[in-house]
Amino acid sequence: MKVIVLGSGIIGTASAWFLNKSGHDVTVIERQPGVAQETSFANGCQISVSHAEPWANPAAPMKILKWLGKEDAPLLYRFRPEWLQWRWGLNFLRECTPARTADNIRQIVAISEYSRQTLQAVRAETGVNYDHLTKGILHFYTDQKEFDESLPAAKLMRDLGCPRDSISADEVVKIEPALARIRDKIVGGDFTATDESGDVYKFTSGLAGKAASAGVDFRFNTTITRLITEGTGAAAKITGVEVITPDGRHQVLRADAFVMAMGSFSVPLLKPLGIDLMIYPGKGYSATYDVIDADAAPTVSLTDDGYKLVVSRLGNRLRVAGTCELNGYTRDLNTTRCEAITRRTRELFPHACDYDNPVYWTGLRPLTPSNVPYIGKTRFSNLFLNTGHGTLGWTMGCGSGRAIADIVSGRLPEVDFAFTGMPRRPASQLATSRPLQA
Repeated sequence: MKVIVLGSGIIGTASAWFLNKSGHDVTVIERQPGVAQETSFANGCQISVSHAEPWANPAAPMKILKWLGKEDAPLLYRFRPEWLQWRWGLNFLRECTPARTADNIRQIVAISEYSRQTLQAVRAETGVNYDHLTKGILHFYTDQKEFDESLPAAKLMRDLGCPRDSISADEVVKIEPALARIRDKIVGGDFTATDESGDVYKFTSGLAGKAASAGVDFRFNTTITRLITEGTGAAAKITGVEVITPDGRHQVLRADAFVMAMGSFSVPLLKPLGIDLMIYPGKGYSATYDVIDADAAPTVSLTDDGYKLVVSRLGNRLRVAGTCELNGYTRDLNTTRCEAITRRTRELFPHACDYDNPVYWTGLRPLTPSNVPYIGKTRFSNLFLNTGHGTLGWTMGCGSGRAIADIVSGRLPEVDFAFTGMPRRPASQLATSRPLQA
């Protein structure tokens, strides 16, 4: 089949890679001049299966109330006259019950673990270099209540097969000596040796290069304006995508199947088709610093629970990312939030980096209320979804791409996940990927 993938972040590029490997003729459409130029450009760089808890959990409502009005709060909710934002917020609160939280964790861990294993296989096959480290992820706590509340989640992760071990403050510092100067503030932590880190932009760029060499057609500087449909009911399908080409012409590109992988921007394109995705953009921040003292900088990827920041070593750079701002589609930098990241990083590792010349960035994470992404089918027979991965696009990227390639090809994916528009497969069928039954 001829397949058009809409979007070339980690999700779209991984989808194109696996669709090509499945034997399809693949074209990727991207409005930017290259891959991974937006949300996949400068995120926290963690492959974080162990900390895949959804933002919506029983403790979230009180935390959000506490943070309201604070410009440097980990989650900044700016109320806007947007029906989608209010609907999203109400759905978020619904997902905060213990039962829904536990079910969402199971879904997120399933696709995340599948994706981590898929990433490792792609890395071995392609040899793409992306400053990856396989030293695990260390989560440290500076608040006893937060640490105590983390213990049930860590146990649930272990029950689901993810080796997230709760550890003492001394063990935290033993794993990452760069934290020794704040040892008196650390109350405990957890460590998952199987987690990884690496530069998502470098990986996506390298994978796109391999995909292009294998025949994938990347069309950059091409803006998608609408999807063209025909038919109704079960016969409804997409016949083409209208684009504005780099030279300013309107053009309709035809294909047999279409994969929507445009993150937050999936919503306005699909709404005219009657597909109402519950995705709202969450503006995430990052800062990248040059390392000037390698011994003073961490080498294990970290999560600072109190400030909701993640820290990843990328060669001679340190990437610190986190916080979330619900404020529509704006990507304007909030100086207060940027300065808060640098202030906290300097507190942790005062001599490690050049803090006078940070590179700040924002990206719009496509957040669903449950943190469970849309991967699967739509009511249009040839339109598929791979979007809404929130803060875990890098963690879920390769597995999502592999799964959607299976679905487009008429196969059931190997992972037990609640794919959109598809029945759950029996556990007895999870060993191999098989053709869908008619």
